[in-house]
Amino acid sequence: MDFDMLGLSPRLVAKLAELGLKTPTPIQKQAIPHAMNGRDVMGLAQTGTGKTAAFGLPLIHALTTAGVKPETKTAHGLVLAPTRELAKQIADNLADFTRGSHLKVALVVGGQSINRQIETMKRGADLLIATPGRLIDLIDRRAVSLSATRFLVLDEADQMLDLGFIHALRRIAPLLAAERQTMLFSATMPKQMSELASAYLTNPVRVEVSRPGQTADKVTQAVHYVPQNDKQDLLIKLLDKHRDELALVFSRTKHGAERLKKNLERAGFSAGSIHGNKSQGQRDRAIKEFKSGLIRVLVATDVAARGIDIDGVEYVYNFDLPNVAENYVHRIGRTARAGRSGKAVAFCAPAEMGELKAIQKIVTQPLEVLSGSPWAEERGAKQPASRPQRRRRPGGGGGGGQRRRAA
Repeated sequence: MDFDMLGLSPRLVAKLAELGLKTPTPIQKQAIPHAMNGRDVMGLAQTGTGKTAAFGLPLIHALTTAGVKPETKTAHGLVLAPTRELAKQIADNLADFTRGSHLKVALVVGGQSINRQIETMKRGADLLIATPGRLIDLIDRRAVSLSATRFLVLDEADQMLDLGFIHALRRIAPLLAAERQTMLFSATMPKQMSELASAYLTNPVRVEVSRPGQTADKVTQAVHYVPQNDKQDLLIKLLDKHRDELALVFSRTKHGAERLKKNLERAGFSAGSIHGNKSQGQRDRAIKEFKSGLIRVLVATDVAARGIDIDGVEYVYNFDLPNVAENYVHRIGRTARAGRSGKAVAFCAPAEMGELKAIQKIVTQPLEVLSGSPWAEERGAKQPASRPQRRRRPGGGGGGGQRRRAA
């Protein structure tokens, strides 16, 4: 099946061919026909499966066909994304699809000049891509009106819930046109997602192309069992073996990511970092330098788990395991993109055995053990907290040395 069989306009199909896109992905094959028919769509698919085109192409087709210019401060279509990086990626893709047409694409995210965004919205937009927080800021300043917005897309909706954007969504949704088409895309489908869908979608069609936790077939996954204090030395040793390859390293905290980036630089690596303490300009610059190969190692928090689309990332290192198991899938989805292969390497400290077990429950392939042995059960790491109780009952047994026991 080609794009011209999905009912898209010839101009749009020609633009896709110009961009080298001729065959739709599975999520696009399933979602586009329903969206073209005006149905609400609930899509379950991992990042990197072509979701942006799955919702973007029907929107572009509908807005082009309607031929109505947006009035000042209004937007005909709204795409909400949880992070700045993902929002910018969506905006860039939609700008490519609409280049040469009369449609205007606007991006509204935090970390950039709000005054410039106010000026942009004075001209109106056919498609507005936004993060919820900054959009509400503009609404409060009366710089944006959603009364004419007839299309709403919630992308990576599960992460939006994780980040607490449900309250923002409750403020935004009632401001849209009563007659509208809504599409929701998510990598996982927790219970709250069903509640979200029932609240904002009308008789939606559900499309699904991958099971929650399913990882790319071409990603090899492995784990090192390593004490927390030894992780940095191990990372430097491994990175030194492939200095010319792009490597993405995930840290759990902002401060940890920045500290690790500086230590890698001291070790002679060209490294950058992106996290919540960086301005949007700094984050954009780091990603641009990473894409170009100017820096070879990018250290990031989960702010980048769904917002980086770089074909050449060969390695993903989970320096710290994520607290939410599904985020592991999103992290390693930054490699093996566009049909390439990739390697995902996890570092597991004793206190992270619980996180690792949660990850192993949802991934579709076992993690190869490259060094060390599985640590003792989590209760071994918790024993120090119970020592006062043992002192009160001397006959209760010992075993204080069980913190690290090979299984």
